[in-house]
Amino acid sequence: MADTEKITINMNAVELGKIDLLVEQGHYSNRTDFIRSAIRSQLEKHTFEIQQSVVRHSYVIGVLAYDRADFERRKAKGEKVSLIVVGMLNLSSDIPVDLAMDVIESVQVRGVFNAGETLKAALVAANRIK
Repeated sequence: MADTEKITINMNAVELGKIDLLVEQGHYSNRTDFIRSAIRSQLEKHTFEIQQSVVRHSYVIGVLAYDRADFERRKAKGEKVSLIVVGMLNLSSDIPVDLAMDVIESVQVRGVFNAGETLKAALVAANRIK
C-alpha cells in the first residue's frame, strides 16, 4: 500500500506564478511543498468540523484492511459490516465476490478504496457503494 496518492490540480497562471515567487524567495522548497503545506493548513483549520463528522457518522480514520479470513469469520457469526472509512480501505484480492456480498452491507470511503475490479463492480451493481 502506498503512503501517498498522486492528485492533479488545475490552477490559473497568476496563482501558479505567486507560488513560484514564494518558492523562488525560499519560503518553500518547491511547488509540491507549498501545496502540501496549504492542504495541511486547511485541514488543521477545519479539524473541529472533520471531528464532528467523524463522530456523527462513526467513520474509521486511517487504514482499514480485510482479508478472506476476516470475512469468513464474520460470515460464520452471521455478521454484516458497513465499512465507513476516511483514509484507505483495502479489501484483499483473496476475497471472493460471493463472500463479500454475504458480509458487506455498504461501503463508504473518503480517500482510497483498494479492491479487485470484479469485487468493486459487484458492489456497485448491488448499490452497496455509497
